[in-house]
Amino acid sequence: MTVAHQKFYTVDDIYALPEGQRAELIDGRIYDMAPPARIHQKLVSELTQAIGQYIKSKKGNCEVYPPPFAVFLNRDNRNYVEPDISVICDRNKLDDKGCNGAPDWVIEVVSPGSEKTDYGIKTYKYHSAGVREYWIINPRTRIVNVYDFEHEEKTRQYSFDDVIPVCIYENLEIKMEDMAE
Repeated sequence: MTVAHQKFYTVDDIYALPEGQRAELIDGRIYDMAPPARIHQKLVSELTQAIGQYIKSKKGNCEVYPPPFAVFLNRDNRNYVEPDISVICDRNKLDDKGCNGAPDWVIEVVSPGSEKTDYGIKTYKYHSAGVREYWIINPRTRIVNVYDFEHEEKTRQYSFDDVIPVCIYENLEIKMEDMAE
């Protein structure tokens, strides 16, 4: 039996992409990223502002970053992702290139071409890398999946009409309906 040889890519291959082309690298495999839709960008913008204002109001140490923001998930050259929102509380993970290691909270807003990756591959990678909380927001179905990896809680699903408690912050709740209008 012949075994096919699969090429494994590195972060150097991501940086060598033509200007304007965005992609992520997971376990040496490149995943192209399509340009986001308007609702995707609106949700990312609104959430980034709400989370940032909350952190600032509490004089917190965490920082929130929208894309493009590099996350070297496993501190290796085979994993590079650009989450829609990254919240990092350990400033030692931050440098001029981005975040080295797992953010505390990652939010992905699903696009039609990213469902398989966001719900499957990234859920596993974020959990195994040490992300404490992971949200998958689907504007088409108006459903938010919340994974509390830190406490090993089961996934909870919320609709955009629900008030969603943030796992890593005791007093932060978000209502997606207010942001999707």
